[in-house]
Amino acid sequence: MGKTIRFGVSLDSDLLDPFDAISKASGYQTRSEAIRDLIRKHLVQQEWDDSDAESAATLTLVYDHHKSDLAQRMTSAQHDHHHLIVTSLHVHLDHHNCLEVLVLKGAGNKLLELGRRLIAIKGVKFGKLSLATTGENLS
Repeated sequence: MGKTIRFGVSLDSDLLDPFDAISKASGYQTRSEAIRDLIRKHLVQQEWDDSDAESAATLTLVYDHHKSDLAQRMTSAQHDHHHLIVTSLHVHLDHHNCLEVLVLKGAGNKLLELGRRLIAIKGVKFGKLSLATTGENLS
């Protein structure tokens, strides 16, 4: 971890006041903590933009497992990309609906491709790919 550097930022109150409100509502103790988090989020996004970079993500899917061959198509797609899937969690929400969460690690473009492919399968009711980072390039 590098040394801490203090610097000043000038902002219009029309921008600062809502930022302070959001920061407080989010539980940040100081503006510095909120700004550090924003910078990290931007760096993670940049990491994803460099699609060959080693990245991490979670993919959340909700689907009706009674839909014709849906589970089989999802399993097949996951087996085709088994090297990107670190682990999975399967939860039975009710008699029909399942929640599945996949933890992914690999090249960003491959994770995006897998996420899009699984979300697009007919019968998936909800899908969200949440981009993350391996943390290697963040302090």
